[in-house]
Amino acid sequence: MSLRTPLGSVLGQGTAKSGVHHWWMQRVSAVALVPLTVWLLCSLLRLPLGNFVLVAHWMSTGWRPLWLVLTVLVMAWHSALGVQVVIEDYVHGKLAKPLLLMAANFFHVVVAATGVFAVLRMALRSY
Repeated sequence: MSLRTPLGSVLGQGTAKSGVHHWWMQRVSAVALVPLTVWLLCSLLRLPLGNFVLVAHWMSTGWRPLWLVLTVLVMAWHSALGVQVVIEDYVHGKLAKPLLLMAANFFHVVVAATGVFAVLRMALRSY
């Protein structure tokens, strides 16, 4: 007994076998974002946000730069996975789909690199 459709059997086409991996990566990144986001929000709510020097000092001390970089990277990765699903599901043009996927990936790499650069720039300054 086979779970393949008759058309799939005739054409010899099966699954692309990437959907489950993509689904798991979205779930893993979502689970990773829960503690990272809670930590970030709780930390920022305790800071006086009007004081740039104090926030900059907070960003540059201890393990915070590492956690901030990790948060930026996981958020960008999770967003890229979600945008990819939306484009694959709702864009049907043969040229539009790959162009939008490339543009979205490029955008997310730029956002992640900018975020990491900003955190590292603040972390390496002395306040």
